Amino acid sequence: MAEDPKRARIAKRIAREFPDGALVNLGIGLPTLVADYLPKDKTVLLHSENGFIGLGPQAEKGQEDPDLVNAGGRPVTLVPGGCYFDSAASFVIIRGGHVDVTVLGALEVDEEGNLANYMIPGKMVPGMGGAMDLVVGAKKVIIAMEHVSKSGQPKILSKCTLPLTARREVDLIVTDMAVIRVTRSGLVLEEIAEDTTVEEVVSKTAAHLHLSPKITEF
Repeated sequence: MAEDPKRARIAKRIAREFPDGALVNLGIGLPTLVADYLPKDKTVLLHSENGFIGLGPQAEKGQEDPDLVNAGGRPVTLVPGGCYFDSAASFVIIRGGHVDVTVLGALEVDEEGNLANYMIPGKMVPGMGGAMDLVVGAKKVIIAMEHVSKSGQPKILSKCTLPLTARREVDLIVTDMAVIRVTRSGLVLEEIAEDTTVEEVVSKTAAHLHLSPKITEF
């Protein structure tokens, strides 16, 4: 199945954020797509909370290994030198502050960098998973999500309405429409997608956006 171009856009843009030598954790869902767009000129090691360091791109059809999957159960590959271990060791890495960047999906994010990404009241959910540990343990937290919900409602709010996963931990939000940095002064719009406008981004964001002096396209 062809990749959704909006989701691919988000993944490609986030892949540019990783410094050389970074240890990066990719959350379930959209964030796992980032693995397919890692820069060739940098060494980026992917960590998965189910016990891997050195995850590679999605496995080609017919080459899947049922014992080699990411945290979302997606068949992946292992780069040369990659390793695997138990979940206890994996969470020691996370809680010990050794993950440089984590990329997570979200239901809501707000002006203070609060994150809600695991529960919708009244609906069954599997639980928070490793998100609570990752947002606190990682040095940088990037949110990968579509700008609005399937019903067209803004997902970037002045205040989250859903149960929080963490408070004031989000550093950067990348959507199909914009790149927004979370600062002490609030949300700063730094980039917009090539097929949108600043006005459209502002209209579909239920939070105040400070405009960067130089807004670029991605």
